[in-house]
Amino acid sequence: MSNAIFKMPCPQNEPVLNYGPGSPEKAKLKAALEELKGKELDIPLIINGQEVRTGVTGDCVMPHNHGHRLAKFHQAGAAEVEAAIEAALKARKAWANMPWEQRAGIFMKAAEILAHEKRYLLNAATMLGVSKTPIQAEIDSACELIDFWRFNVHYMEEIYRQQPRSTPLSWNRVEHRGLEGFIFAVTPFNFTAIAGNLPTAPAMMGNTVVWKPASSAVYPAYFVMKVLEEAGLPPGVINFVPGPGSTVGDLVLKHPDLAGIHFTGSTEVFQNMWKTVGSNIHNYRSYPRIVGETGGKDFVFAHPSADLETLCVALVRGAFEFQGQKCSAASRAYIPRSIWPELKERLVAMTKELTVGDVTDFTNFMGAVIDAKAFKNITSYIEYAKNSPEAEIIVGGTYDDSVGYFINPTIVVTTNPRFKLMEEEIFGPVLTVYVYEDENLEETLELCNTTSPYGLTGSIFATDRTAIVAMSKALDEAAGNFYVNDKPTGAVVSQQPFGGARASGTNDKAGSMLNLQRWVSQRAIKENLLPPRCYRYPHLDEE
Repeated sequence: MSNAIFKMPCPQNEPVLNYGPGSPEKAKLKAALEELKGKELDIPLIINGQEVRTGVTGDCVMPHNHGHRLAKFHQAGAAEVEAAIEAALKARKAWANMPWEQRAGIFMKAAEILAHEKRYLLNAATMLGVSKTPIQAEIDSACELIDFWRFNVHYMEEIYRQQPRSTPLSWNRVEHRGLEGFIFAVTPFNFTAIAGNLPTAPAMMGNTVVWKPASSAVYPAYFVMKVLEEAGLPPGVINFVPGPGSTVGDLVLKHPDLAGIHFTGSTEVFQNMWKTVGSNIHNYRSYPRIVGETGGKDFVFAHPSADLETLCVALVRGAFEFQGQKCSAASRAYIPRSIWPELKERLVAMTKELTVGDVTDFTNFMGAVIDAKAFKNITSYIEYAKNSPEAEIIVGGTYDDSVGYFINPTIVVTTNPRFKLMEEEIFGPVLTVYVYEDENLEETLELCNTTSPYGLTGSIFATDRTAIVAMSKALDEAAGNFYVNDKPTGAVVSQQPFGGARASGTNDKAGSMLNLQRWVSQRAIKENLLPPRCYRYPHLDEE
């Protein structure tokens, strides 16, 4: 075994390619799109490094052309879930005992495979599988996932280097062990980077994982799994188990060796998982670590001094990029009466310019929402606004699911600051605006802070520095990621660690060392260099 003290390469954020006209990256991405559109995959489970086909399948379709099937994927039943847990437990000891720098090498290699050989393939899979535009796919499935793998290796080294103080007589040290058992990673449809990070962050720290991707995003998740295998991930370390949540989750959450949950998804599902863990707490070998990032009702709050041009762009991009299907998307806005007439004119005009359609046409700003269920839910909010005397739709409000699940960008203005669309998460391209009187700034800030149960992201716009200070303080608990003169989306690994509190999750900050620390258990070791040879203390020598 090597006796070197290893230092990981200093990570840098992956540059974002822009796919402009005539660019080489555009040609490569177009070619990858044509390749994937021209074939239908048969996606297996991957358990202990082996492909498993159950014959019980679901379809991967393009949301923007739901008649086009990209793949069928096999779904786990009870036997496959048990096999995945057994494989994770069997692989745990060898994986945990592998030198940490060798584990790190696998994920560093995965990052470089993705940055170079598989960048366009995974971007194309994300575009087709979840209807992201080229720039949204590039930011997500290329740059953010590369950043997770590069920076998490760096954070792993930092954690291992944290050691306690020793004395002349005692040598003190700590080990950061993986958790005792297996980790259950449950990943969402909306970010390929999250799908890649949630199973790999615990795995880096010596844990083994059962990974259930969202059924609506098995397609890009499968490509992530293949990159990890190509990078040399040993069998059983991450077990890829698509399937119904009721089948996979119920079995996993009751297993005595469950050591942790790494989750991104809806608040309701996360709360139910936590409740299940609580009711089974007496059955577990240890208390499972529960890390979750859930819903959001993210805000933009404007001050009368706000710059209208930058505010307008932030609202449009923040609300409508990726069809508003980001947990950080701008969903509610508070605008002062004094600037509303001009801002409204700009907002309506800019929103009308947005093109909606097939994401393989690079001129489209938006694609389709993920599936029929999402389409039905989002449009129910639009219909609610149409029929409410407290609301007016000033742009959009139309939709069509005949070819793809298309919903046009919609802006609603309400006279009620606690209107349904100001409180509830919609997860679609719907922005609701409340216009407040300038003199009611403080009470409207309090409304913003208390209207929603969530606390994920939010932004303020002002050029008055005194106002920025006051607004930031008033909203200090309203968002785990807070932006000044910027949209509330687009957190970058290592720059803005991501996560929120309240009903938005445990705020364990993906993209930072804090998240990785949740996946280790410390053992403190004291070695006495000069042990005592007599039991007596000096005070015993005199009465």
